[in-house]
Amino acid sequence: MSAARLRAVIFDLDGVLTDTAEFHYLGWQRLADEEGIDFDRDANEALRGVSRRDSLLRLLGERKVDDASFAEMMERKNRYYLEHLQGMGPRDALPGAVELIADARRRGLQVAIGSSSKNATLVLDALGMSELFDAVADGNSVEKAKPAPDLFLAAAEMLGQPPEACVVVEDAASGVDAALAAGMTAVGVGPPDRVGHAHHRFDSTQAVDLAEVVRRR
Repeated sequence: MSAARLRAVIFDLDGVLTDTAEFHYLGWQRLADEEGIDFDRDANEALRGVSRRDSLLRLLGERKVDDASFAEMMERKNRYYLEHLQGMGPRDALPGAVELIADARRRGLQVAIGSSSKNATLVLDALGMSELFDAVADGNSVEKAKPAPDLFLAAAEMLGQPPEACVVVEDAASGVDAALAAGMTAVGVGPPDRVGHAHHRFDSTQAVDLAEVVRRR
């Protein structure tokens, strides 16, 4: 890990600040049912942190569809997901999420979002968190999704910070991979079998200790 001074924290959104995983699952399950594709919660777990396009590719497997059908399926799944987002509010922030952002700010750190979701701004608005962040890099910001480092590098560039001065808080294996590839300090939120390869790991967002991260990074 770099000895550079920590200047910024980049947060993943789903699974770190809020949990819309169930909404994604319901959307993919409905699409799979309509298309006659086998799908369950175990299969959905493999889509954690994966872009919509890559998720659909995994869902389809060996099945081939033309570009128009592929685009329609992505739009259909997103429509189902957005239906479930209706009624989402500040109460849907994960325990400790707002406090963790506030802790970063108290330490003089910039904060940004690095989310594969193309609906990140919509979710942040619903959570009442939009004004808390200095920058938002999302699925509309880059072409290559996680585990490519592009999303986190884009967030760092928006903040005007070098990668080695950034910490990433992630709950997905692909997100940790992206943070490591970007040359950033990776903080994993979740079980060891999923995010154990991060520099630091905590069981939940509420358990993340920035003081420990700063001290041992």
